[in-house]
Amino acid sequence: MVAALYRFTHFANCQGLREPLERLCRGLGIRGTLLLASEGINGTIAGTGEALATALDHIRGLPGCGDLEVKLSSTTGMPFHRMKVRVKREIVTMGEPVDPVKIVGTYVAPEDWNQLIADPDTIVIDTRNDYEVSVGTFAGAINPNTASFRDFPAWFRSVRDDLLGRGRQPRVAMFCTGGIRCEKSTAFLRQEGVEDVHHLSGGILKYLEVVPEEASLWRGECFVFDERVTVGHGLERGTYQLCRACRRPLGKHDLASPLYEEGASCGACHSQRSEQQRASYRERHRQEVLASQRGHSHVGRQSETGEG
Repeated sequence: MVAALYRFTHFANCQGLREPLERLCRGLGIRGTLLLASEGINGTIAGTGEALATALDHIRGLPGCGDLEVKLSSTTGMPFHRMKVRVKREIVTMGEPVDPVKIVGTYVAPEDWNQLIADPDTIVIDTRNDYEVSVGTFAGAINPNTASFRDFPAWFRSVRDDLLGRGRQPRVAMFCTGGIRCEKSTAFLRQEGVEDVHHLSGGILKYLEVVPEEASLWRGECFVFDERVTVGHGLERGTYQLCRACRRPLGKHDLASPLYEEGASCGACHSQRSEQQRASYRERHRQEVLASQRGHSHVGRQSETGEG
């Protein structure tokens, strides 16, 4: 089982929380990444149902996490290769002083999302990065074409007047993979003076879990930050593979590129890497293959969570 979670809350002593949590997860055979910061917790972990239940009980015992919601999905194999609990400045990096505990937009249940975004008066914004949007998004959503969530505030400020219009109070609806980036982006827009701001509760993952495919406005697949790479409706594993050099999702067209080399490069990153770097990636990939043949995992393959 895979558990994706986050909670904005106030932790006074992250270092004191880190070691017991990591020790517990390792002892239970759980793998994945959890991030701790003064603003809360974020991460994705995988293990048996019993092990995850024990770990989640521990996390719900942390300050402000008693009613923590978790998105659970099944997987045919372990999607992570080691367990890490890290202390960071932010659990999702925006670089703006916002506090979603104090100010946030209006939560919209997945069942009500279609009606909201189908309204022509609603401005729908995908808050994810460009490579994530390229895999799939909601019909009619605006793509900010950002390379990092850090770029979102600058993007919004640069297009605000054109997007929202001067003197208007428009309705804005935003979404992301699991909900965490929307918590910050709605708080940011509220601080910028936009009042009618909504976001998809539980993110795309919850929508794909509960909204039937025949009623869905989602187009494509959803990128996730683990070895599944993408998921579709019902959270079934998707069709994309991962470039081991730049960690971008690769579809059939990308895999057919003459610049694609398994474990070393793809069309998106080939010109951005030196031959020396590609040689290093080739060696890493060779070690991964050897480790797999021996029935071992190779920690170099670990994907670090970037979302919740």
